[in-house]
Amino acid sequence: MKAMVFAAGHGERLRPMTERLPKALVPVGGRPMIEYSLLLLRHYGITEIIINVHYLGAKIREHLLDGKKLGLKITYSEEKELLDTGGGLLQARPFLADGAFIVINSDVIIDLPLTELIEQHQERGGIATLVLRPDPQADLYGAIETSADLRIQRFLGHKAPQSESAGSFTKYMFTGVQLLEPKIFDYMGAESRSDPAKFSITKVTYPRMLTRGEKLYGFPFHAYWQDLGTPERIQEAEKKLADGKVRLRYLPS
Repeated sequence: MKAMVFAAGHGERLRPMTERLPKALVPVGGRPMIEYSLLLLRHYGITEIIINVHYLGAKIREHLLDGKKLGLKITYSEEKELLDTGGGLLQARPFLADGAFIVINSDVIIDLPLTELIEQHQERGGIATLVLRPDPQADLYGAIETSADLRIQRFLGHKAPQSESAGSFTKYMFTGVQLLEPKIFDYMGAESRSDPAKFSITKVTYPRMLTRGEKLYGFPFHAYWQDLGTPERIQEAEKKLADGKVRLRYLPS
């Protein structure tokens, strides 16, 4: 299995740290934040990884090189302009199209049991399995609702055709981690959006799939997850790591 790590953003909320450093290389707990995602993937035997780069992308290349020092094989997808999540995936299609693949952000720490995610994905047989987490503010940021069988019935206001007869739903928020089948690319045709290159998978692709009755599943996740998009969130993560309140199974001892 392969993986894609999103690392092309400008990191506006982390300025001035990101004026000369790409967000993916901002240190968190003594290591560049992207390494948390990379080490998670390596821990579960996923070593072939493509990273999309744009803002100060050369510095990411210079730091990680071909990934050998981390036990990985890294390829880069250079974006001349930001393509958003869907556009970034579509550009990386030649690398990802030969089997199921993981997608994860570079600005997150997550203690995710990837083996369990892969097993559920294979058992359900959907095109996409999204890692979800409970959050009392789900409605504020955009809820994803699943039925008892974990099939996604409502996604950011969009409904699946069978949702009215699917019973009660549980609301979650999306962590940004997802396991996808290459068939996802069939729903990325240019006719579905105004910009053929730049588009969001959550705003364009998933709603389109959902309304057409395609199977999207959620993987509820209750362990540690932390977005690293602001200085305050980085400080929070560093404190928990330093205090031993968070122990990540995939970090070198």
